[in-house]
Amino acid sequence: MPEKTEQINSINRTGSIVFLLSVSGVAALGGFLFGYDTAVISGTIPLVKVKFGLSAVWEGWFVSSALVGCIAGVSVAGVLSDKFGRKKTLLLSALLFCISAIGCAGAPTYTILILYRFLGGIGVGVASMVSPLYISEISPPHIRGRMVTLYQFAITIGILSAYFVNALLLGLSSNPVTTGGAGMMNRIIYEEVWRGMFGSETLPAMIFFLLLLFIPESPRWLTIRGKEGMAEQILGKIAGGAVAKREILEIKETITMEKESLKQFLHPGMRLALILGVSIAVLSQLSGINAIIYYGPRILNDAGFKLGDALGGQVVIGIVNVLFTLIAIWKIDKLGRRKLLIFGATGAMLSHIIIGAIFFQNVSGGYLLMVFILIFIACFVFSYGPVTWVVLSEIFPTRIRGRAMAIATLSLWAANTVLGQLVPWLLENIKPFGTFWMFAFFCLPIILIAWKVLPETKGKSLEEIEKYWMRKGKTDK
Repeated sequence: MPEKTEQINSINRTGSIVFLLSVSGVAALGGFLFGYDTAVISGTIPLVKVKFGLSAVWEGWFVSSALVGCIAGVSVAGVLSDKFGRKKTLLLSALLFCISAIGCAGAPTYTILILYRFLGGIGVGVASMVSPLYISEISPPHIRGRMVTLYQFAITIGILSAYFVNALLLGLSSNPVTTGGAGMMNRIIYEEVWRGMFGSETLPAMIFFLLLLFIPESPRWLTIRGKEGMAEQILGKIAGGAVAKREILEIKETITMEKESLKQFLHPGMRLALILGVSIAVLSQLSGINAIIYYGPRILNDAGFKLGDALGGQVVIGIVNVLFTLIAIWKIDKLGRRKLLIFGATGAMLSHIIIGAIFFQNVSGGYLLMVFILIFIACFVFSYGPVTWVVLSEIFPTRIRGRAMAIATLSLWAANTVLGQLVPWLLENIKPFGTFWMFAFFCLPIILIAWKVLPETKGKSLEEIEKYWMRKGKTDK
């Protein structure tokens, strides 16, 4: 016992930003794989469509089967992360990414391909909820927004990497060389390059799994489980011993105020927080971001780009994605969540209106269209993208944070799934101009929510935010 006390008292007084960045960076790899898995399909759609002779409905199912898997993953991620911890749940997602990548690369039939896409979707769903949750719980209040935005940044890096790999593999497949046989490598690179696109995810998935073995558990989850000594050690490495002790006391105080289990959702303030979280999650998807991520090559093809040029255009989209996420990392803890969301959503809405007008007027030259798609992407990735994940990881109480965030994230993936299934139908029936004008309409509600309802959470601890919602409920009565 004295030895344990001495170990706790020896916590670093100053803390370490390097330790925080390392741990958050590993967790953010879940975002990298989320982005990679989401974007890699964009290069495979036209190839798989030809291979299996898919109609618009089956093309939509090829995309949305993974999204259904995301819903399944999120459905269990909240319970698993609250019961077994954030780290073990992330390990499960990494394993599913590996299985999906290998399975899709070797799938002999369309049905088997869909099955492995579904498993990969479960991995994406789990990572999309638990990665930002873990980063939020381990980060100090004054830089929590930036740390969680690392997750969004990792998503954009994953998307860009997938675009580069897709374009590279497509280029290789168009210049086949003699390989001396019809082995698996020849098949996935030259004969059916979409298999190589899916299989390329295996390496980052394995790296994610191995690095997860070396990060600590969430200190807030450990405190709930009565392991305060371990939690204090971890917080001490991040913020110093004095801050760690103060945070542990604040966490314990807040937990004692919480009701057990899901009864907390009966509190008026918590209901409002949940409704707000779900609304932001759904509207972020109805902005149309994933229609461009999934169906970008098809949209650009409709504007006159060839497949190879369209995939090259996707690479440019990926680069803009990465660069403008850096603005969010730079400004989210200075300007706050609300200002970024209002400004970005307004820019996204105007971009969609102009893109719709370009299609409606049948303006020749796809490069004008490309400019406004890039403006939309820029507006999305410094506002909707990071703010959604930051807000969802902040606004729920400690004891049920995993399950509450799972509900909001589940709503996000449900909206994404419906959109993924409907976009091919929308493009054929209400045409690209109608589709983009619809996206513009759905940008308006989130501007109003950010302006009138969403509280500013920059610089506040998770416990302070929780107390705000508790007071909000009493005030509204």
